[in-house]
Amino acid sequence: MKLLVGIARVVVGVLFIFSGFIKLNDPVGFSFKLQEYFSQGVLNIEVLIPFALVIAILLVVFELVLGIMLLIGYLPKFTTWSLLLMIVFFTFLTFYSAYFNKVTDCGCFGDAIPLTPWQSFIKDVILLVLIVFLFVKRKLITPVFAPASHRWIIFLSFMLSFVFCYYVLMHLPVFDFRAYKVGANIQEGMEVPEGAPEAIYEYNWKFLHEGEEVIITTNGQYPQQEGEFIEVETEIIQKGYEPPIHDFYIQKDGENFTSEILEAEKVFFIVAYNLRSTEQDGYAAVKRLSEEALGKGYKVVGVTSSGEELQQQIIEKYELNFEFYQGDETALKTIVRSNPGLLVLRKGTITQKKHWFDAADVDL
Repeated sequence: MKLLVGIARVVVGVLFIFSGFIKLNDPVGFSFKLQEYFSQGVLNIEVLIPFALVIAILLVVFELVLGIMLLIGYLPKFTTWSLLLMIVFFTFLTFYSAYFNKVTDCGCFGDAIPLTPWQSFIKDVILLVLIVFLFVKRKLITPVFAPASHRWIIFLSFMLSFVFCYYVLMHLPVFDFRAYKVGANIQEGMEVPEGAPEAIYEYNWKFLHEGEEVIITTNGQYPQQEGEFIEVETEIIQKGYEPPIHDFYIQKDGENFTSEILEAEKVFFIVAYNLRSTEQDGYAAVKRLSEEALGKGYKVVGVTSSGEELQQQIIEKYELNFEFYQGDETALKTIVRSNPGLLVLRKGTITQKKHWFDAADVDL
């Protein structure tokens, strides 16, 4: 029995440490995921949305440290109770998300290992079983090191976690698992390879015939059915291939400039996904770099999801010498975890990506 407790202890502890560290590497990304959960269409607790980043940081640090506490055998009763409450909450959350198809990726392992809602739920059920077992047998959880050292290990874990979190917030994630990492070509990421599986749909056609509603299902063709047509509902049966980059576009006044900008030789790319929440302190550096880039023959492009009125306010306030284009907010948040964020593109390939705080490191 003690061997089983040891195995369960290592599995749960390592998973919690790994999951916590992956999210700690990108707390801003995890806060975006929490905002999805807090939104009206999911849990409907929008009052928490402004605090999503703080909640994200506290959750992931606690998750990581709990894994360490379990591995070293520190305070078994508190540790197992905390693990149990946390996994019960997350199991409910992933089941709700999967059953009602609310959030397509739980963010359990960040962008490193994307999981579908049902995969996330199954993972949490397995963890729940293991944690319940540990909770029942917690008296068999023995210390690994001398008990006197445990408090120092936990204190150091908390401190290092917060230091690492502060570093990635003031710069960018140390490990970039997204499709927009340095070295990636955006155009190539948008391509669908030849022979890739296509999506399969079912079309449910509704007709009113002799006072009764009749539903005819086809693969797309209009059915030969007598009666008055009411509506058609489309249901996806099998998902097709989705390229790593599928929601990226750059447009202005209804005209698409995506290809033109991605094919340019040298582009200095400023991403400000939302100008209402953008960090104003970054625009002195943005202006300096944009002027330098223009002088060196770069095409300077600002991209935001905000409207023209906000764009003009920022341009006038900081006397910017470039225009903003429109982009998808989710895609822009994915590109860089900084608002504003700075990128250098060469024919669509990302050669540099920096937080505005590191503007001095951008090499033009």
